[in-house]
Amino acid sequence: MESVLSKYENQITIFADYLEEFPDTDELVWILGKQHLLKTEKSKLLSDISARLWFTYRRKFSPIGGTGPSSDAGWGCMLRCGQMMLAQALICRHLGRDWNWEKQKEQPKEYQRILQCFLDRKDCCYSIHQMAQMGVGEGKSIGEWFGPNTVAQVLKKLALFDEWNSLAVYVSMDNTVVIEDIKKMCCVLPSSADTVGESTPGTLNASNQSDELIFLDPHTTQTFVNTEENGTVDDQTFHCLQSPQRMNILNLDPSVALGFFCKEEKDFDNWCSLVQKEILKENLRMFELVQKHPSHWPPFVPPAKPEVTTSGAEFIDSTEQLEESDLEEDFEILSV
Repeated sequence: MESVLSKYENQITIFADYLEEFPDTDELVWILGKQHLLKTEKSKLLSDISARLWFTYRRKFSPIGGTGPSSDAGWGCMLRCGQMMLAQALICRHLGRDWNWEKQKEQPKEYQRILQCFLDRKDCCYSIHQMAQMGVGEGKSIGEWFGPNTVAQVLKKLALFDEWNSLAVYVSMDNTVVIEDIKKMCCVLPSSADTVGESTPGTLNASNQSDELIFLDPHTTQTFVNTEENGTVDDQTFHCLQSPQRMNILNLDPSVALGFFCKEEKDFDNWCSLVQKEILKENLRMFELVQKHPSHWPPFVPPAKPEVTTSGAEFIDSTEQLEESDLEEDFEILSV
C-alpha cells in the first residue's frame, strides 16, 4: 500500500492552474472564520488555504516505539487531521489569524517552532510517535486507526506536557460544552487562555446555497522531513499548493470533532453568544452549551500534568498516571 500511495509524493501545483475549478458565483467563502468573495478573490482565497499547515501520511521516519511502523499510511489520517487542527490553533496563538505564508519567504521564528512540534520524531511533542503511543492509554494499538474522540483525548493529554504553548484543552462530554468548567480550567492554567477568537457574527452561518466544504486531505504519502543543519525545517511539503478539495456537506461523516480557539476570556464569551444565537436555535443541534456543570455528572477536575521527572519522548511511559477517558467514538468538541 505504501508503494502505491508514495507515487503521489510531493505533488505540488501552482494556483493558476486550478483557479477555474471554483465556480464563478457571488457566494462568500469562509476559511476558519475569515471570509472571501469567491468571484473576485480566488487567488487570495487559495493563498489563505495554502498558508494552513498541511499534515499528511509520511514514510521513512524512525519506527514508532523503536520496533513499530515507520509509515502511517493507511492508519494515521485522523491523527494528521488532529495535528492540522492543533497547528492552526498554535498559528493563531503566536502569529494571529491574519498571518500568511509565502513560498520561500523567511518566516517568523515562532512559525518554525510550531512546525517542529509536529515533526515525525519521538522528541516532538505532537509527533505521530507521541500521538500513537499516547493512544495506547485510550485503548488503541500503535498502527490502529483513531476516531475523532480518541484524537481529541490524546491531544488533551499531550498538551499537559507542552509548556511553551501552555494550552488548556477541553473535550466535551456527551456533546455538551460546560461554560463553568472551561472557565475553571483556564483559571487553573494562567496563560492557557492565550488563543484566538477572531470570529465575526456571521462566522457560524452556513451558506444558503451550496454549503460545500473545502478541506485539506491527509491521504497523500510524503517522505519524512527532518530539521536541517541550521535548525530550520524545509516547509515546502507542509503546505498544500495544489487545488483544495471540496465536498458536499451532506456527505460529511457524522462522527466529527469541531475545534474552537479562544485567546482571552472575552473571546470565549463572544463565542458562547454566537453559539447561542446561531446554533442553539436549531431543532437538530450538533452540540449543547450550558452554563453550569450538570449535577448528575462526576465532579469536574481540571487536568494536571502528572508528577513525573521525564520529558519529551519519555513522557509517553507515564500515560497510566493520566485519568482514563471515555472511549466512546461519538461527536466531540475540541476547544482550546
